Amino acid sequence: MPKVRRKLCPVYGTYLPNNFLLLCLPTMKKNVPVMMDEALGYLEKRQKQDPSFTYEVIVVDDGSKDQTSKVAFKYCQKYGSDKVRVITLVKNRGKGGAIRMGVFSSRGKKILMADADGATKFPDVEKLEKGLNDLQPWPDQMAIACGSRAHLEKESIAQRSYFRTLLMYGFHFLVWFLCVKGIRDTQCGFKLLTREAASRTFSSLHIERWAFDVELLYIAQFFKIPIAEIAVNWTEIEGSKLVPFWSWLQMGKDLLFIRLRYLTGAWRLEQTRKVN
Repeated sequence: MPKVRRKLCPVYGTYLPNNFLLLCLPTMKKNVPVMMDEALGYLEKRQKQDPSFTYEVIVVDDGSKDQTSKVAFKYCQKYGSDKVRVITLVKNRGKGGAIRMGVFSSRGKKILMADADGATKFPDVEKLEKGLNDLQPWPDQMAIACGSRAHLEKESIAQRSYFRTLLMYGFHFLVWFLCVKGIRDTQCGFKLLTREAASRTFSSLHIERWAFDVELLYIAQFFKIPIAEIAVNWTEIEGSKLVPFWSWLQMGKDLLFIRLRYLTGAWRLEQTRKVN
């Protein structure tokens, strides 16, 4: 968590009316080919079926030292820089900071954020699109569709230790009690936002580490942005999960931090703020 909030503004003047999707991947080298091959294969196939469909993919290298950018640049050469772009951060900023940088560099009408480990199958974006459309009419063109693994909870409990299950329920309770009501899975990294919703929420975001999803949805609920929770297919990828105890402890501290900061007025959200 940085001591001083980095103030960023969405990139204006780069909006493409026909540009439909941004895939923002905070990532590391070993995961790039897994998700990129699946995502670009799907997107290219969809574009052939519907020539009006356009997309861009933004890979955010969050200060890695394993030549992630070099691997990602190969996809730029193959598909062109109009379809694939790479952002390389000199210093690691955390998942939330990396995604925010990708979002502010995007040109899409709808913005998809996705993890690079391939835990969620990319064609499930169609489920999020349907969930987003079902929320219409969108107030001020703002809406969010969140991928959810809540329907897999019983199965995951059967595979987890009692300790990990206790941590999971404790975290869910803190999320509900302190920040976000009505969303069972805030942490799934598969979310689709309208451009206006992304601008409103990410421009107000403070948390840059793993708990940023919670603050993002807290901000969305404050601004009364409609949110749909959509069940998606999900597979636990070996090596992609956090160290249980310390990660949950840090996220718990972040949740308390979020609540106290907004409660005391250290962080403020302006209800009358205009959407650019």
